Amino acid sequence: MLNPVTPELEASLRALLPAATFKNDTTPYLSEPRGRWAGQGFVVAPASTEEVASIVKACAAARIGIVPYSGGTGLVGGQLLQEGARPVVLSLERMNRIREVYASENVLVCDAGVILADVQKAAEDVGRLFPLSLASEGSARVGGLLGTNAGGVNVLRYGNARALCLGLEVVRADGSIWHGLTRLRKDNTGYDLRDLMIGAEGTLGVITGAALKLVPRPVGVGAAMMAVPSPAAALELLALAGALIGEGVSAFEIMHRQGMDFLTEVGPEYKQPFAEVPEWCVLIDVGLSAGISPEAALEGVFEKAFEAGLVTDGVIAQSHAQRDAFWHIRESIPEANRRIGSVSSHDISLPLSAIPAFIAQGEKALAEVGAFRINCFGHLGDGNLHYNVFPMPGRSRADYEAERPQVKRVVHDLVHAMAGSVSAEHGIGRLKVKDLETYGDPVKLDMLRAIKDALDPLGIMNPGAVLRQRQMPPAEV
Repeated sequence: MLNPVTPELEASLRALLPAATFKNDTTPYLSEPRGRWAGQGFVVAPASTEEVASIVKACAAARIGIVPYSGGTGLVGGQLLQEGARPVVLSLERMNRIREVYASENVLVCDAGVILADVQKAAEDVGRLFPLSLASEGSARVGGLLGTNAGGVNVLRYGNARALCLGLEVVRADGSIWHGLTRLRKDNTGYDLRDLMIGAEGTLGVITGAALKLVPRPVGVGAAMMAVPSPAAALELLALAGALIGEGVSAFEIMHRQGMDFLTEVGPEYKQPFAEVPEWCVLIDVGLSAGISPEAALEGVFEKAFEAGLVTDGVIAQSHAQRDAFWHIRESIPEANRRIGSVSSHDISLPLSAIPAFIAQGEKALAEVGAFRINCFGHLGDGNLHYNVFPMPGRSRADYEAERPQVKRVVHDLVHAMAGSVSAEHGIGRLKVKDLETYGDPVKLDMLRAIKDALDPLGIMNPGAVLRQRQMPPAEV
């Protein structure tokens, strides 16, 4: 059992740290984007790794839980503790320095509280690209992105957050600091602690700094929206684009017309690229070397795909503004979803070849539960779908609370049966702890628990996230 934050601990931290560390308005740190949960906690915002270490040491001595807080954009409750002993909420927002940029090495070292868009800008300033990109990049912070092993739209070409990180600096559960900010690309000296911390969601330690990989900026970029008759055709189009363009395909997104219908219904406003909204369409984004025209490459893909019956219509961006307009559609869908209010949202991944069957079987299985609108969209190139279930017109998600657990179970059972994952890029947090127990391999769960117990024996690091809190003897007060 953990102890709650006491007035004595608050007083000791205030005596130890500068006044700017403490937040008067804690409301923004105790809520999440979908409004489903409210958290609790004493909010602190240290400005250095040493200050983080001091806070962690004090919490370990008093056996008080710590909830790391990054950009607050997580969707599985990993940044909130609703129940149990009141924790310390440790925000990284003041740790926002770009420490060093090594352009010739294609490496950037930064604090964990740096906003993703600022990393992208720092890379651009030296003629490089940091390719991690997602809708929340204006507020998501590096620590949270690494803690959840975030994906985004460019995983097809550049990999997820794990693939874009060389080294880490981490404050461990006892307050000691692991100085692992290596810039090496080859280092086979024991277990890979970096990969252990990435995706751990703050349950093994607090990431305070990162060495990130940069890549050369593509000389020519382009995008196209293509209407496809089915998800199966979209997969064939993905293979065709890969065969013709190779690694130049940066992103390959699939969208169902329901997403565009939602945009029309509640916004954000967008410009429809097709004369008639297709049932399914894909957004292909490319980045190519000098001397290769993105427009010509995409035209070649469209021509061959049209001949093969894989596309029925298409629009190729003729300017950066038009490319941005295509991406505005894709990136606005989550906001439209939020405005509609989902019954149940699912961040899932599947083997690519299983996706068409999943989409068809999922619709039939949910029809047996009730009448819903399904908005299926996402990163087809890496098998990650956002499969979200919504109320019928005229009804709200509150009308479906009784059906919500069954909807989630139907979707996740089918994903598991098809050798997929019920958490593709959002993490486990607290929302999916039971799902991990239900669908996870028992041996894997035993290994996860062994790692947690070894690195955080008191269970103070983000208690209840990823793994259920272990029942321990009462803590001494």
